[in-house]
Amino acid sequence: MEQLAAMAEPKTDDRVIKACQNGDREAFRLLFEAYKDRVFSIAVYSLHGDHTAASDVTQQIFLKLMTTIGQFRGESQFSTWLHRLVVNSCIDEQRKRHRYLGLDDVTFKKENRERKPPERRYERRELAESVKDAVRQLKPNFRMAILLKYVEGFSYEEIAEVLGCSTGTVASRLNRGHKELARRLAHLRDQVVLGE
Repeated sequence: MEQLAAMAEPKTDDRVIKACQNGDREAFRLLFEAYKDRVFSIAVYSLHGDHTAASDVTQQIFLKLMTTIGQFRGESQFSTWLHRLVVNSCIDEQRKRHRYLGLDDVTFKKENRERKPPERRYERRELAESVKDAVRQLKPNFRMAILLKYVEGFSYEEIAEVLGCSTGTVASRLNRGHKELARRLAHLRDQVVLGE
């Protein structure tokens, strides 16, 4: 998660946005290149590590963006407005998946390829899986607030704008999400060694 939080904020010139709004395909390509990785990373975490579903959602977002970019009025940062589209699309995808899959059918793919002794890699993988599982089980409102805060590094104000709620509601959702994660992960407290 630290890697994703450390991702630099893509810079999009206002001229690129205006050109996209005027139908400029090259400008849209620049916009895609600037934001594709961020959109994909939110989708991967929102969709429980399912890279295929995240790729599909990422594609859908940019197709939708071609027709909705005219609605961007510049009242907020473009990245915040785009993240709102991503969050809404991920929530819609989750609703569709819950109709067709039981939660237990969703699995996470192996992502950790560290060069440590096999026992340590296994322990770290198990710990990461436990944390991902706990985050996956949070209610969607809590999960999205947690992901936007700790994966994307958004401020309370930015989260509020993306989720369409007040900063007080963001604080409440984060607080309740933290408490729920602490409860679900209490059995791991003795296993976690800081600094590793």
